[in-house]
Amino acid sequence: MVALSSGWMVEVERGPDWLFVRLGAPADGDCDLSLMADSVWSVVKQHFVYRVVLECNELGTLDSAMIAQIVGLHRRLQKQSGVLRLCGLSDQNHEALKACRLDGLFPQFHSRSQAVLAHRPRPR
Repeated sequence: MVALSSGWMVEVERGPDWLFVRLGAPADGDCDLSLMADSVWSVVKQHFVYRVVLECNELGTLDSAMIAQIVGLHRRLQKQSGVLRLCGLSDQNHEALKACRLDGLFPQFHSRSQAVLAHRPRPR
C-alpha cells in the first residue's frame, strides 16, 4: 500500500477496463476524511480508467461523512461515463448504506470479480 499526501493508504491494481482500489486508513488513523474522494480521484485520473471497484475490506465503520465521500466519488465517475462498484463491505457497513437508502446505488459484492461481472449476463 502507498500512503497519499492526504494520509489515506491505497493499493491500486489495473485490470482490463477496470481499476481496483483498496482503500485503508493508516494504523494511527491520521488521515483527512474529507479528502478521501479527492485522493481516489487523483489515482483514477492518473490511470485514465473510470470504471472503479473500491475494495472496502480494510475500512472501518462507514459514517455519514465517509458515505458522502463515496457518493461524491460516484458522481465524479458518472460525469466521465464511468462506474463505481464497492466490494468487501462488512455487514454493518452495508446496513449503513441501506439506512441511507443507497444500497440500490451500491449493491453488495463480496469480491472484485463479482463486482466486475455484475453487469454481464450469467451463462446458462
